[in-house]
Amino acid sequence: MVLSVIVPVFNEAETLSILIPRLSTSLKQVDWEVIFVDDGSTDASLDIIRKASALDRHIKLLSFSRNFGHQAAITAGLDFAEGDAVVVMDADLQDPPELLPKMLELYQEGYDVVSPRRVSREGETLVKRWTAKLFYRCMALMADKRLAAEVGDFRLFSRRAVLAIRSFREQHRFMRGLVAWLGLKEAILPFERQTRAAGETKYPMLKMLQFAWTAIASSSALPLRLSIGAGVILSCAGFVYLARVVYLALWTNVLVPGWASVVVLQCIFSGVILLALGLIGDYVARTYEEAKGRPLYVVTSVLNVSVPESGITRASILLEPDPRSIQLRKVLRAAR
Repeated sequence: MVLSVIVPVFNEAETLSILIPRLSTSLKQVDWEVIFVDDGSTDASLDIIRKASALDRHIKLLSFSRNFGHQAAITAGLDFAEGDAVVVMDADLQDPPELLPKMLELYQEGYDVVSPRRVSREGETLVKRWTAKLFYRCMALMADKRLAAEVGDFRLFSRRAVLAIRSFREQHRFMRGLVAWLGLKEAILPFERQTRAAGETKYPMLKMLQFAWTAIASSSALPLRLSIGAGVILSCAGFVYLARVVYLALWTNVLVPGWASVVVLQCIFSGVILLALGLIGDYVARTYEEAKGRPLYVVTSVLNVSVPESGITRASILLEPDPRSIQLRKVLRAAR
């Protein structure tokens, strides 16, 4: 059995020198490959991976032409993974490599998906923990009740699960939602999540909010339906207010409220209309981007990787060899 480990990398030079030895130690009992997907790093991450892959053919590299995002990097790794089982994990060591043997044990028991669940979030702020809980609750209500709470992209997939995920080629991707949608047999493995080994998080608050909206919009049309409900409620409120005005004008001596109430109602209705139009516009824009059919990612260089002969749907693979990598490998081999 071959285990593939996919590690998306974006400016993780400080953690890679720690991660690679820990991965090698944790995978001693199995035949393995580690696919690092460099997502347009601007630090020394790419050079570190090149050096490691030149010394060990188990370590492989896919290098993007620019930053395409974490979900695209995971997709590329799954497209190139050759293992019977495939693990996706981050490079910051919050996903401990030492958990891989336990995940393999559950896979061998017949599970298609093994999902480590975080029982603690050491080092994270109260705001981050609270927003994470709110996110999972919203996703369960708005998208898919099968979405496991406190489970990230750190997962093990069987070969048939990988083949199923490869068939999803949408531009705006939320991998956790795709896994939940498949509904394959899943095992939950609790673990204590540690703090980052080094460096800073690549998901500040604004990026987290963007990711949350992508997750909701790519998994559910419920926001559009909620805008319909808001429109119905406000329309009913408007008719009730109209009935009150007619009553006050015809059967009482009370003056009809003036411009202030009209302005308030106008602001409320206008705000709801603009919000609904914005939601519709966002969904239409996403449909437009899907219709263009552009590649999900562009790979400019590879190391120790076999490119599938049949090609990959919605991906641009540039097969030109990297002269710097070839020269580096010759120098390292000569130095042995």
